[in-house]
Amino acid sequence: MQDTRKSRRGSRDKRRERAEKISHMVQPVHNIPIYELVNPEGIELIHQKSLEILQEVGIDFYLEEAIAILKKSGVDVRGETAYFDADLILEYVAKAPSEFTQLARNPENHLTIGGDRMVFAPVYGPPFVYDIQRGRREARLVDFQNFVKLAYMSPYIHHSGGTIVEPTDEPDATRHLDMLFSHIKYSDKAFMGSVMSRANAQDSVRIAEILYGANEIRQNPALISLINISSPRRLDDRMLEALTVYAKARQAVIITPFIMAGAMSPVSLAGTLIQQNAEALAGIAYAQMVNPGTPVVYGSFMTNVDLKSGAPVFGSPESQMALLTSAQMARRYNLPFRSGGMFASSKVADAQAAYESVMTMLPTVQARVNFVLHAAGWLENGMTAGYEKFVMDCEMLGMYHKLIKGVDLSEEALAMDSLRSVPPGGHHLGTDHTMRNYETAFYRSDLFDYNDVDQWVLEGSQTAEQVAAKKVKDLLNGYEAPELDSAKEGELLAFIAQRKTEL
Repeated sequence: MQDTRKSRRGSRDKRRERAEKISHMVQPVHNIPIYELVNPEGIELIHQKSLEILQEVGIDFYLEEAIAILKKSGVDVRGETAYFDADLILEYVAKAPSEFTQLARNPENHLTIGGDRMVFAPVYGPPFVYDIQRGRREARLVDFQNFVKLAYMSPYIHHSGGTIVEPTDEPDATRHLDMLFSHIKYSDKAFMGSVMSRANAQDSVRIAEILYGANEIRQNPALISLINISSPRRLDDRMLEALTVYAKARQAVIITPFIMAGAMSPVSLAGTLIQQNAEALAGIAYAQMVNPGTPVVYGSFMTNVDLKSGAPVFGSPESQMALLTSAQMARRYNLPFRSGGMFASSKVADAQAAYESVMTMLPTVQARVNFVLHAAGWLENGMTAGYEKFVMDCEMLGMYHKLIKGVDLSEEALAMDSLRSVPPGGHHLGTDHTMRNYETAFYRSDLFDYNDVDQWVLEGSQTAEQVAAKKVKDLLNGYEAPELDSAKEGELLAFIAQRKTEL
């Protein structure tokens, strides 16, 4: 038994050494064919019908400042409803860049958003957390910090995210400051701004200016922020305030209609896509009216409700068809696209959660989604962030990294020396080609069990969730914070202390 334990320790040490040879974070380049569900005529039909909605039905804007900007830009506004001329809206949408770079504290972690690049970011917004030891409970600041650390340590999470969980033990008025500082202190990856109010957005911009410099963040954004449209067909005052602040500061925004089809849009997929596209175009055009050239991501968050219970359904075929088609719409306007995630209605990291998550993420990869929010940790329709689910999702993200590379047809990959040297009935286990490539040839998870049943029983017959719980503990125990300039940290803490006093 002692020899077996030594062997397992040795194996783990070797795997750790191999992992250290791999770059901490490499943003993947999508190198497989893009799956297009709808033909070009269908995409053009959705586009034209969306313009009809914008011109004849309109979108509501619940902010006087926004209405003034719309009117100044030539939009017909009656009361709170804006009616967009087709040529005008396309003129402004065309001002948004097709791709841009988001700054990270570590320059090696700068991100390209758009084109053939994909970005995986953590779950966003749950007020609860779950782990198998303590169960479901309200999220606290320590949980937020733990998830930032887990995201930082994963080579398959490229972005630190935003409100990974809501730290309910912190005052509502100031918790955005604690979250922003936690992203900066415990990670050196790019992060998101706060959108709950104008003041929160202004604080986010000021913190980015302290960290990077005011001029630098106008050249390349340091923040990307989630602006949800309250479907059907309205932008509320809080979202508009945040959007206006970020656009004026030339910080990136993700314009995302939040739709549960059957309740917030028609039950038909085509009708839902028309509404979503009209809403997204209105928000994107408004951002360009505030500040032409503002980096914008075309977003889609669409699932459907169960028409018997009214509950949201994640992993449904309709939501995946909407994702694939929405990606085509974003490409039609030459814009980066946000959608997807490891969505699950399940309350724990069980088989249902796995099936639902893969059902969503595979189309996400096939559609070449540029910014994937909720890529790890999502449970219970987004109400809960799961610790075990987070690290299990990261293992799947590693597999997707391998998939989107496509088939390597380089001289080394053709392996002609190995093919020539192995006789009929022989094997390739010891060839020079195998020895050169065995460490990186196949993706191998350190979390999932590949042993025979006897070895699995010997090691305690553990489920994947139990193994994941141990990995979470090991990761957090072994966490080391990235270096942060002490002068910058002092300036940030002084600003945060001042804002907390004022708020």
